Amino acid sequence: MDGKQLQQQYKDHISDYKDWDQREHAAEWLLYPENTGPCLSIDETSLSNGELYTIVTNKAAKGHKGSLVAMVKGTQAGSVIQVLKTIPKRMRSKVREVTLDMAASMGMIVSRCFPKASKVIDRFHVQKLAFDAVQDIRIQHRWQALDQENQAIETARQSSLIYQPEILANGDTLKQLLVRSRYLLFKHYDKWTASQVHRSRLLFERYPLIEKAYRLVQ
Repeated sequence: MDGKQLQQQYKDHISDYKDWDQREHAAEWLLYPENTGPCLSIDETSLSNGELYTIVTNKAAKGHKGSLVAMVKGTQAGSVIQVLKTIPKRMRSKVREVTLDMAASMGMIVSRCFPKASKVIDRFHVQKLAFDAVQDIRIQHRWQALDQENQAIETARQSSLIYQPEILANGDTLKQLLVRSRYLLFKHYDKWTASQVHRSRLLFERYPLIEKAYRLVQ
């Protein structure tokens, strides 16, 4: 049997899709109040064609059956709150913890819908901010190195000399060191290659502030 025909037969006749109580609004939102538990997570994700959805899950289910509490198209707090508030208040009041990112809209949703729950910022988002801060410091030093190199080139030109950049022990120039260190600063030092270990030593010797920021992230 043709695959598409089988899919259509399953949808129209074998499954209970036609009698599904959420069929009319499934494109906009889904809700499974019975999956509500004391510890939830709320996040946004892109499922298809770049469309964003806000998803609430029960952490105890660990991604298996019974995980999905709600899925709402879009990320506007008002729309999500409207759907979640259809969950009986007694069930929402039993929620004690919600893991979320640092978006103000997510915080508002949790406060309005789960007033007795503590907000826990997801570790991934905290780490991302920390890694971004490390990269910002690296980029600042890179711009300084570029300015210093341009100044040195101009000084050499005025003196009719050929500019020769400093070559470090691993063969990098200072500018290259700061560019090529980008990826190693995203990784834990246990996962560095031998060349990355060497490069990190040269980087941290020159820029102790980058090392200090990196160590704080780990």
